[in-house]
Amino acid sequence: MGPELGTPWSERYRPRTLQELVGNYDSAEELMKWVKESLAGRAEKKAALLCGPPGTGKTLSVNLVAEALDLELIEMNASDFRTEEAVERVAGGATLQSSLLGKRGKLIFFDELDGISGREDRGGLGAIMRTINLSRYPVVLAVNDPWDPRFRQLREICHMIKFNRIRTPSIVVRLRRIAQLAGVNAEDEALRKIAEAANGDIRAAVNDLQMLAEGRSVLRAVDVGRLYPRTQEMGIFDVMKGIFSARTIVEARAAAEGASVDLDMLLQWINENIPNQYTDPRERAEAYDWFSRADIFMNRVKRRQMWDLISYAVELAAGGAALARRGPYRFTKYSFPKRIGILSQTKEMRGKLMEEYLELAKELHASVKKVKTEYIPYIEIMEEAGKGPILGSAGSKESGG
Repeated sequence: MGPELGTPWSERYRPRTLQELVGNYDSAEELMKWVKESLAGRAEKKAALLCGPPGTGKTLSVNLVAEALDLELIEMNASDFRTEEAVERVAGGATLQSSLLGKRGKLIFFDELDGISGREDRGGLGAIMRTINLSRYPVVLAVNDPWDPRFRQLREICHMIKFNRIRTPSIVVRLRRIAQLAGVNAEDEALRKIAEAANGDIRAAVNDLQMLAEGRSVLRAVDVGRLYPRTQEMGIFDVMKGIFSARTIVEARAAAEGASVDLDMLLQWINENIPNQYTDPRERAEAYDWFSRADIFMNRVKRRQMWDLISYAVELAAGGAALARRGPYRFTKYSFPKRIGILSQTKEMRGKLMEEYLELAKELHASVKKVKTEYIPYIEIMEEAGKGPILGSAGSKESGG
């Protein structure tokens, strides 16, 4: 074991085949099937997007698929695709050239896509899109939250594969096997505590086991007492399920606070999915009644900077959505907010309109709000009367936006 001293156990004892995976085996098999179809030119989508919380086997599955199919893995993480030049330098030529290692082909993998942030990374995301469209080889991407608005175009061209948090009993089984391989006699209660603290993240569980057990021959439950449960952000679909299935306001609020999206986006998701969750008009009416009250509080937060009211808005929106349920929870296919998609599609047009409003406001010595509410209606009447276009090509019909 000398050469391996200091090697993370998550790597030293990692599964070597898909059959050894703990949890999400079906997702890994789906990835294997998609890669084979892509290599054969039969895949319907240009890339595969692996979605799920950290530590659920996304990266490991890609590595195992590449090894099983004898593919050269070209891997990039968040620090590698900050700019267009960085993507082109690593992945550009690799997507078109044959493998220099004598492999059957290549697998292009963009990991930790959530690391892309702000305008400075937009060039990198655009280069990734071009890589997907031009690559001769399968392209796989991994992301924690696929519903971030930044990834809308990626979702349209990718085959999405979901990876769920791994159940505690499954993590315990894997930890027991690793402890045996490491020569550690671990009590079942100790392994259970480690697994529960990991909150579905098997990589974190293995790291905790190594921290507690390395250099020992026995690991007892009392040795695990200093571990603290990990708090993980939840995917938006898990959040929706948590809110609508909650039995109390406290449970609904806890689910809402675990969301990986910001509060405005969370409220859009709740608003969009109330009619999906509730078919009974009475349930819908009650949920929207509570939601409207949450909206009042959010307006006060934004207009008057009364930040302490945010907690009330969350409880009214999430708690109201939960308490409107009159029977048992019903499984529902939740939808991405249509309003967000529409705003994204019309962003350029609305930007041009705002430029015109600003120009008019400057010429008329008025506020933009006054231009939109008092001047634009008359301009529209003049245009309809045949006086010709007064605003630019963006048009004036969006004046209510």
